[in-house]
Amino acid sequence: MAEREGSLPELYVQPGESHLVSRPTLIRTVLGSCIGAAFLVPRLGVGALCHPMLPACPPHRAGSLRAEASRRYVDFAIRDLVRQFDRLGARRDEVVVKLFGGADVLMAAQARSRPTVGEMNRETALKVLSEEGLEVAASCLGGGCGMHIEFNTESGEVLLRRLHTGLRRGDSAERQPLRWQASGE
Repeated sequence: MAEREGSLPELYVQPGESHLVSRPTLIRTVLGSCIGAAFLVPRLGVGALCHPMLPACPPHRAGSLRAEASRRYVDFAIRDLVRQFDRLGARRDEVVVKLFGGADVLMAAQARSRPTVGEMNRETALKVLSEEGLEVAASCLGGGCGMHIEFNTESGEVLLRRLHTGLRRGDSAERQPLRWQASGE
């Protein structure tokens, strides 16, 4: 975890990783068809980000993979973080979730006959979160380009920068701050 003087410690989440932090941290990652699920429990002062790459852990491999290998799957990564929050005493109604990614960055030249990895990742993430009793407070899913996200676990703000293809030198990518909505506001 890197730390610049006078700022929050920084953590970069690689594809297939999940990180839960219990102190204010700036967590970053770059997404394409992968999913980035940011979790925050303000009462406990904990936040997490997972970066799974594939929709579902194959049933025949579910029991044989180590947790580190299983975190590359959307279904496992989300459920694993939810269990960690359960162990910390978080109630499902206080876990705030923001969901990103699932882009179709490699568009097929012809009409497709089956869903893309990005589409399957999006659908799996939304389904698993619903099954776990969690609501999505904000999301930016799909599209045709990747994105860079920065999750500030202290403020709850997530900054999103779209990674447009074909940017010329000097062009800037779009930045969108997405803030957590506190109940009662």
